[in-house]
Amino acid sequence: MGDKFRDLGLLLLRLGIGGMFMAHGWPKLAGGEKAWAKLGKSMVHVGIDFAPTFWGFMAAIAEFFGGLAFALGVGFVPACVLLLSTMVVAATMHVRKNDGFAGASHAIEAGIVFASLLLIGPGKHTLASKFGKGS
Repeated sequence: MGDKFRDLGLLLLRLGIGGMFMAHGWPKLAGGEKAWAKLGKSMVHVGIDFAPTFWGFMAAIAEFFGGLAFALGVGFVPACVLLLSTMVVAATMHVRKNDGFAGASHAIEAGIVFASLLLIGPGKHTLASKFGKGS
């Protein structure tokens, strides 16, 4: 198949992963300040121990709206960076909490996807390309 279906494959990957991150991020976003504070406490595992509500809110925003931007191919590079950063914190938290490989594997796998797509790009089937703008 080679390059014939490359862009279609990238579209499928973006829609699937982006949709899953939206579904994963929505409950966190809708959870409000209490949920954001709990989520934001994960930042202590990367040496940041202030403003947990802010960091939790930012993680929820990154997952939901980053997933949307990723899926649509709009603001693709910033979305990948935000999602990758969120996955680095999540993986670090799971490792430091001794959750084992099973606990950290989702974040590690997703981080690999986002890092890889930073290098590959979103493909040609993006909302940004439909309006004559790059990703």
